[in-house]
Amino acid sequence: MGARLDDLARSFARHLRAEGRAERTVVLYGMSVRMFSQWLEAQGRPPVVDELTRAAIREWLAGLADTREPGTVRTRYRGMFRFCGWCVDEGELAENPMRTLKQPEASLKPVPVLRDEELTALLRNCASRSFADRRDEAMIRLLLDCGVRVSELCGLRVTDVDLDGGSAIVRGKGAKVRAVYFGARTTRAVDRYLRARATHRWAHLDALFLTQRGALTPDGARDRIGARGRAAGIEALHPHRFRHTFAHDFLAAGGQERDLKRLAGWTSDVMLERYGASAADARAKAAAQRLKRGDRV
Repeated sequence: MGARLDDLARSFARHLRAEGRAERTVVLYGMSVRMFSQWLEAQGRPPVVDELTRAAIREWLAGLADTREPGTVRTRYRGMFRFCGWCVDEGELAENPMRTLKQPEASLKPVPVLRDEELTALLRNCASRSFADRRDEAMIRLLLDCGVRVSELCGLRVTDVDLDGGSAIVRGKGAKVRAVYFGARTTRAVDRYLRARATHRWAHLDALFLTQRGALTPDGARDRIGARGRAAGIEALHPHRFRHTFAHDFLAAGGQERDLKRLAGWTSDVMLERYGASAADARAKAAAQRLKRGDRV
């Protein structure tokens, strides 16, 4: 029957970490294997390598497509494809059962962006001089101006930020390093936060953003952004929505797609198309309204 998939998944995770893959990638790829194993068990089949067949994986993906977003199905496909390829390299499989299995197409429906009145409400909610307000305003403005991932935000060190240059160095997926840039109001917010940070009990740590327990974690940042959103009347606000807004604003203002791809740290055009869809819709709407033939006759 071959090795159990959960045992192989642990070895696969070690392989990905040795390759320098981001921990989020390791988790997502491992989730694909775990979900497939759970599906096998629900079918009364053993979760072993012998069950890694083209027919089984196709049936599993088809079932996911009935209940999950297309982008989620695509993520599950990628994780399982990499796992099957690794199994071939390690001699656990003779060939990749997904070699001729077509990758699901992800929907390019526009992602939600933050409106100006929502951003204003968020920032007003950080108007006091408390440490938490100074920190959260700096976080919100960096997310908005730079479009960084929450893991990149929390990975920032004090020495990564150049206030005079209006820039910061972030470490993205796969340990890739890139520069991001921010405006004068974000510079002011970060400067205010750094002055408050200087007297914090954990000020000796390298991490830029601190809590009462130490360095701010991605989960902690998600909690803070969610709380700020609720206080401002924005339900289910998460850090990634700022990334959507950043991409929308950049393209809507006439920015070049290749520049956005570099600033956002994307290696795939798929993500560029997804995040740029809302800006494309906005440009199309403006053009249609401007060019209405019926209004000229």
